[in-house]
Amino acid sequence: MYKRKIEEQLLIWADRINRKPLILRGARQVGKTTAVRNFAKNFIC
Repeated sequence: MYKRKIEEQLLIWADRINRKPLILRGARQVGKTTAVRNFAKNFIC
């Protein structure tokens, strides 16, 4: 699996106390869903 820049941005977003809802947009089949699923494995509320 490739390391993507979006993973770092998701971690920055998660650390914010005042974060807003997250919307990922992009072309088809670029890894949006995979990035969110990998992130969700490590994200604990």
